[in-house]
Amino acid sequence: MNAPTDARFRVLNEWQHGFPLCADAFGVLAREAGLDRATVLDTLRMAQEDGRLSRIGGVFAHGSGGDAVLAAMAVPAHRIDAVADTVSAHPGVNHNYLREHHHNLWFVMTGANRQAVEAGVAGLECATGLPALQLRMLRPYRIDLGFDLRGETAQAPMRRSLPVPTAPLPTDLWPLARLVENGLPLVDEPFAPWAAALGRGQIWVLERIGDWLDQGRLKRFGVVVRHHELGFDANAMTVFDVPNDQVDACGQALAEQTGVTLAYRRSRAEGWPFNLYAMVHGTHRDAVTAVIDRVTHVAGLSRYPREVLFSTRRFKQTGARRFRGWASAPAVAPLPEVRHALAR
Repeated sequence: MNAPTDARFRVLNEWQHGFPLCADAFGVLAREAGLDRATVLDTLRMAQEDGRLSRIGGVFAHGSGGDAVLAAMAVPAHRIDAVADTVSAHPGVNHNYLREHHHNLWFVMTGANRQAVEAGVAGLECATGLPALQLRMLRPYRIDLGFDLRGETAQAPMRRSLPVPTAPLPTDLWPLARLVENGLPLVDEPFAPWAAALGRGQIWVLERIGDWLDQGRLKRFGVVVRHHELGFDANAMTVFDVPNDQVDACGQALAEQTGVTLAYRRSRAEGWPFNLYAMVHGTHRDAVTAVIDRVTHVAGLSRYPREVLFSTRRFKQTGARRFRGWASAPAVAPLPEVRHALAR
């Protein structure tokens, strides 16, 4: 890369955490990168247009508000495209991936509350005629997915541990949370439109975001990239069956290992005994496999049953909608084969 390209890459890579909370945020980025503000904004706009940049905003911690659940279906091969399209079309689904496993379609359903999320999954079960595992988050160990993009896999261990929110965000702060989920406008003073929309001053907006970061309510505020478009197109979810009295220690050990990008504990389900999850993202499959084998050993997990589920197709990837989420389940039309079965 030439120097200007390097500087533009830095704008995406180095500001995934620690985005400047000030009126002239993009001016700060420009000075740090050795560019002018117009070039920084053009870089971000182009990255958003070509899919490398999802948004500049916040990643809320589990328990901050709204609801979400990881779900999985076992979809026959000949039905993959039709079922995936139906799942992706649901407004509550923000991630939808095909993985190498009997349970091969994995998606995240989000919404304004638990009832909406459960109704959303139930609606998709009815529409597809397929049951879904519902795997609820019990404890996050590492959850923000911001990592250095200069290597084959994540180059550094987890950042400092932050407190876990003990209560949901008060509803009077949801309007700001919706904006944080949606992302900053790419304009000279990016926080000014938020302040105007809320009828508040920029200082109030910036202070609330800073408070949320200090409280651990926001895991990070910054550049949210799409890793696939930036060359990290190999990823695997490794799941372990760990005794309940040992899972937290193992999960924390996983989160501290270089190369692990997500680590968390989830509920088990009938036919699904796994309760500890680790995600690894990389530029190719061998690099991901090497990290999984290393961290499995280092975290003391070699003696426990595990499965490795590589992603093979990405059907949908958008930001979470915990605060922008829907509160009542939209109707989902049954697929033709389901309608035919019901008619018999």
